[in-house]
Amino acid sequence: MKRLMFISILLSLVLSSCERINDDRIPPLAVNIEFSNVGMWNTYGVAATPDFRYFIKQELKPAGFPYTELSYTGFGGVLLVCDVMNFPRAYDMACPYEAKNNVRIYVDREKLQAVCPKCGSRFDIYDNPGYPLSGPAAEKKYGLQQYHVYGPNNFGGYVIRR
Repeated sequence: MKRLMFISILLSLVLSSCERINDDRIPPLAVNIEFSNVGMWNTYGVAATPDFRYFIKQELKPAGFPYTELSYTGFGGVLLVCDVMNFPRAYDMACPYEAKNNVRIYVDREKLQAVCPKCGSRFDIYDNPGYPLSGPAAEKKYGLQQYHVYGPNNFGGYVIRR
Protein backbone atom coordinates (compact mmCIF):
# COMPACT_ATOMS: atom_id res chain seq x y z
CA MET A 1 0.00 0.00 0.00
CA LYS A 2 2.82 2.45 0.91
CA ARG A 3 4.63 1.58 -2.31
CA LEU A 4 1.52 2.27 -4.37
CA MET A 5 1.01 5.61 -2.61
CA PHE A 6 4.67 6.54 -3.19
CA ILE A 7 4.42 5.68 -6.91
CA SER A 8 1.21 7.67 -7.20
CA ILE A 9 2.78 10.74 -5.56
CA LEU A 10 5.93 10.41 -7.65
CA LEU A 11 3.91 10.09 -10.85
CA SER A 12 1.80 13.16 -10.04
CA LEU A 13 4.97 15.19 -9.34
CA VAL A 14 6.53 14.13 -12.62
CA LEU A 15 3.38 14.92 -14.59
CA SER A 16 2.87 18.30 -12.93
CA SER A 17 6.49 19.29 -13.55
CA CYS A 18 5.94 18.66 -17.27
CA GLU A 19 3.35 21.44 -17.28
CA ARG A 20 5.62 24.06 -15.75
CA ILE A 21 6.11 27.14 -17.83
CA ASN A 22 9.54 28.73 -18.09
CA ASP A 23 8.84 32.46 -17.70
CA ASP A 24 12.35 33.65 -16.86
CA ARG A 25 14.18 33.44 -20.21
CA ILE A 26 14.32 37.22 -20.49
CA PRO A 27 17.38 38.94 -18.92
CA PRO A 28 16.50 40.42 -15.50
CA LEU A 29 16.70 44.13 -16.28
CA ALA A 30 15.17 46.79 -14.05
CA VAL A 31 11.51 47.69 -14.34
CA ASN A 32 10.09 50.80 -12.70
CA ILE A 33 7.05 52.57 -14.11
CA GLU A 34 5.24 54.88 -11.71
CA PHE A 35 1.72 56.24 -11.93
CA SER A 36 1.77 58.61 -8.96
CA ASN A 37 -1.95 59.30 -8.76
CA VAL A 38 -5.36 58.33 -10.11
CA GLY A 39 -5.23 61.00 -12.83
CA MET A 40 -2.00 59.60 -14.19
CA TRP A 41 -3.40 56.06 -13.99
CA ASN A 42 -6.57 57.15 -15.80
CA THR A 43 -4.47 58.72 -18.55
CA TYR A 44 -1.81 56.04 -19.06
CA GLY A 45 -3.08 52.94 -17.24
CA VAL A 46 -5.69 50.31 -18.09
CA ALA A 47 -9.29 50.33 -16.86
CA ALA A 48 -10.93 47.09 -18.02
CA THR A 49 -10.50 44.05 -20.23
CA PRO A 50 -9.31 44.20 -23.06
CA ASP A 51 -7.39 47.45 -22.40
CA PHE A 52 -3.65 47.37 -22.99
CA ARG A 53 -0.76 49.79 -23.28
CA TYR A 54 2.88 49.51 -24.43
CA PHE A 55 5.69 51.15 -22.41
CA ILE A 56 9.08 51.50 -24.13
CA LYS A 57 11.21 54.23 -22.56
CA GLN A 58 13.82 54.35 -25.37
CA GLU A 59 11.05 55.10 -27.89
CA LEU A 60 9.09 57.40 -25.53
CA LYS A 61 6.01 55.17 -25.75
CA PRO A 62 3.36 55.99 -24.85
CA ALA A 63 3.72 59.52 -26.14
CA GLY A 64 3.65 62.08 -23.36
CA PHE A 65 4.32 59.61 -20.52
CA PRO A 66 6.50 61.42 -17.94
CA TYR A 67 9.50 59.06 -17.84
CA THR A 68 12.22 60.00 -15.34
CA GLU A 69 15.83 58.91 -14.79
CA LEU A 70 14.43 56.26 -12.43
CA SER A 71 12.03 54.85 -15.03
CA TYR A 72 12.95 51.49 -16.56
CA THR A 73 10.99 49.32 -18.97
CA GLY A 74 12.77 45.97 -18.76
CA PHE A 75 14.36 44.10 -21.65
CA GLY A 76 11.90 44.57 -24.53
CA GLY A 77 9.46 47.07 -23.07
CA VAL A 78 6.42 46.51 -20.87
CA LEU A 79 2.95 45.42 -21.94
CA LEU A 80 0.32 46.52 -19.43
CA VAL A 81 -3.11 44.86 -19.68
CA CYS A 82 -6.27 44.56 -17.64
CA ASP A 83 -7.11 40.87 -17.18
CA VAL A 84 -10.56 39.20 -17.18
CA MET A 85 -10.97 40.00 -13.49
CA ASN A 86 -10.10 43.66 -14.24
CA PHE A 87 -6.75 43.46 -12.43
CA PRO A 88 -3.74 45.10 -14.04
CA ARG A 89 -0.98 42.74 -15.24
CA ALA A 90 2.37 43.54 -16.80
CA TYR A 91 4.65 41.51 -19.08
CA ASP A 92 7.97 42.02 -20.80
CA MET A 93 7.31 42.57 -24.49
CA ALA A 94 10.30 40.48 -25.62
CA CYS A 95 9.22 37.13 -27.05
CA PRO A 96 10.60 34.46 -24.70
CA TYR A 97 11.35 32.12 -27.60
CA GLU A 98 13.35 34.70 -29.56
CA ALA A 99 14.80 36.31 -26.38
CA LYS A 100 15.86 39.49 -28.23
CA ASN A 101 14.95 42.96 -27.02
CA ASN A 102 13.93 44.09 -30.52
CA VAL A 103 11.57 41.15 -31.20
CA ARG A 104 8.49 42.35 -29.34
CA ILE A 105 5.07 40.83 -28.93
CA TYR A 106 2.01 42.83 -29.89
CA VAL A 107 -1.67 42.44 -28.98
CA ASP A 108 -3.98 40.81 -31.52
CA ARG A 109 -7.15 42.78 -30.79
CA GLU A 110 -9.45 40.25 -32.51
CA LYS A 111 -8.22 37.13 -30.68
CA LEU A 112 -7.19 38.98 -27.49
CA GLN A 113 -3.78 37.32 -27.43
CA ALA A 114 -0.19 38.51 -27.58
CA VAL A 115 1.67 37.47 -30.74
CA CYS A 116 5.33 37.36 -31.71
CA PRO A 117 5.75 38.80 -35.22
CA LYS A 118 8.86 36.69 -35.87
CA CYS A 119 8.14 33.14 -34.62
CA GLY A 120 4.34 33.41 -34.58
CA SER A 121 4.00 32.23 -30.98
CA ARG A 122 0.78 33.26 -29.24
CA PHE A 123 0.27 33.95 -25.54
CA ASP A 124 -2.72 34.27 -23.23
CA ILE A 125 -2.44 37.66 -21.55
CA TYR A 126 -5.96 38.13 -20.20
CA ASP A 127 -7.08 34.81 -18.69
CA ASN A 128 -4.01 32.61 -18.02
CA PRO A 129 -1.22 35.14 -17.49
CA GLY A 130 1.56 34.83 -20.03
CA TYR A 131 0.82 31.21 -20.90
CA PRO A 132 2.05 30.12 -24.35
CA LEU A 133 -0.83 28.96 -26.54
CA SER A 134 0.82 28.02 -29.84
CA GLY A 135 4.02 28.23 -31.85
CA PRO A 136 7.57 27.39 -30.81
CA ALA A 137 7.14 29.09 -27.41
CA ALA A 138 4.29 26.66 -26.60
CA GLU A 139 6.36 23.69 -27.76
CA LYS A 140 9.21 24.72 -25.44
CA LYS A 141 6.81 25.90 -22.70
CA TYR A 142 8.25 29.44 -22.69
CA GLY A 143 5.83 31.90 -21.10
CA LEU A 144 5.97 35.67 -20.99
CA GLN A 145 8.06 37.28 -18.26
CA GLN A 146 5.64 38.81 -15.76
CA TYR A 147 6.17 41.92 -13.66
CA HIS A 148 4.44 43.02 -10.46
CA VAL A 149 1.78 45.72 -10.49
CA TYR A 150 1.40 47.33 -7.05
CA GLY A 151 -1.50 49.56 -6.11
CA PRO A 152 -3.57 51.45 -5.88
CA ASN A 153 -1.69 53.69 -3.44
CA ASN A 154 -3.36 56.35 -1.26
CA PHE A 155 -3.60 58.64 -4.29
CA GLY A 156 -4.99 55.99 -6.66
CA GLY A 157 -1.68 55.43 -8.42
CA TYR A 158 0.19 52.23 -9.30
CA VAL A 159 3.79 51.07 -9.71
CA ILE A 160 5.10 48.35 -12.04
CA ARG A 161 8.30 46.63 -10.87
CA ARG A 162 10.32 43.51 -11.48
